[in-house]
Amino acid sequence: MNKNANIVEKMVLATIGHEKRQKIAIPVFSILVALIAGGIVIALLGHNPFYAFYNLLQGCGIAPKASYAGKKGMITDFMDFMDNLTPMIFAALAVAVALRSGLFNIGVSGQMLAAGFLATVTVGYTSLAAPIAKPLVVIIGILAGACVGGLIGFLKYRFNINEVVSSIMINYILEYVISFFINMYFVDPVSRQSKNVSTAARLTLTDVEVGGYKMDIPLGIILAILTVFLVRFIMNRTVFGFEMKAVGCSRTAAKYAGIKVGKNIVITMVISGALSGLAGVTYYLGYFASIQPKVLTSTGFDAIAVSLLGNNNPVGIIFSSFLITVISKGSTYMSSASGVQQEIASVITGIILLFSACGAFVRYKTGRLRDRQPCFDDPWRLHEKCW
Repeated sequence: MNKNANIVEKMVLATIGHEKRQKIAIPVFSILVALIAGGIVIALLGHNPFYAFYNLLQGCGIAPKASYAGKKGMITDFMDFMDNLTPMIFAALAVAVALRSGLFNIGVSGQMLAAGFLATVTVGYTSLAAPIAKPLVVIIGILAGACVGGLIGFLKYRFNINEVVSSIMINYILEYVISFFINMYFVDPVSRQSKNVSTAARLTLTDVEVGGYKMDIPLGIILAILTVFLVRFIMNRTVFGFEMKAVGCSRTAAKYAGIKVGKNIVITMVISGALSGLAGVTYYLGYFASIQPKVLTSTGFDAIAVSLLGNNNPVGIIFSSFLITVISKGSTYMSSASGVQQEIASVITGIILLFSACGAFVRYKTGRLRDRQPCFDDPWRLHEKCW
């Protein structure tokens, strides 16, 4: 029995036991477990899991479909996928920034809604020209999201109200207040959603003909990539980034080190909210052109899985956003092509979130295993007992 246990321990250490490899090994392990579990469920339902997963890629324009409608092709599906990817990157960055300071911004969806609604009513329903309207939409989105995020940070700093509780409560308040105004003043009688914003205010160029294909081109994806590297610079190359990490590790120690913890918490949530605001305007005035009352987008909640999967690293978030968006976006085509329920995509995303969230526990357990086997062949770590 002990011999078998030692074999299992060595296998675990060989796969995810190296400390410096765990930042990649644990997310990869989470993805593999999620795909295997999803594949088993799909097989039990009587479908081919490999064909279903291939349908996910087809639905995102990464793999070709058997046929396309007029002026549509693989490139049009891929551009639509990129349009959906843009708000996911911003939302995941918002979660990552908050987590850096030990804060959990679960109110990203509400901040997205607030930013999208304010940009819609102040710019989306005007006749402003595109060169003026589009930058205004971005600015209003940043300011609206920053205000909501800053309020959550202030409540945490001034009254020590848990940010999870305040975020959820503010989500509900925003959802119902905005729904009231939409239904009273801005509702479309046919769709029962808010009226569509003007084309000039949208952050997506619609029905653009390129090479015989008619597609939507997301302008926000360029801003999203630039923001990734800006956030990375702030986190890793600035004093404020170091203070964020110190506060996230230990607020007591940070306080004794002379860091203004309260100020750091508020500013962190302002930045997180601003990123949520960018996610909101690229979602409601980019991928979509209207707002559905009494509905919070799942993007803000999926962003938690994306951020954890990317180890809260801005560059890692690009890749994790890509994967989660493939699963969520491609599930529609998977459902129609292979008959697999779309909910399977949520199951896969949930399993990825579960194992990604267990990363700290996995690191702790593998550390204990290394201590029990000090002479384990680890090129990154030599134990003193091996000498």
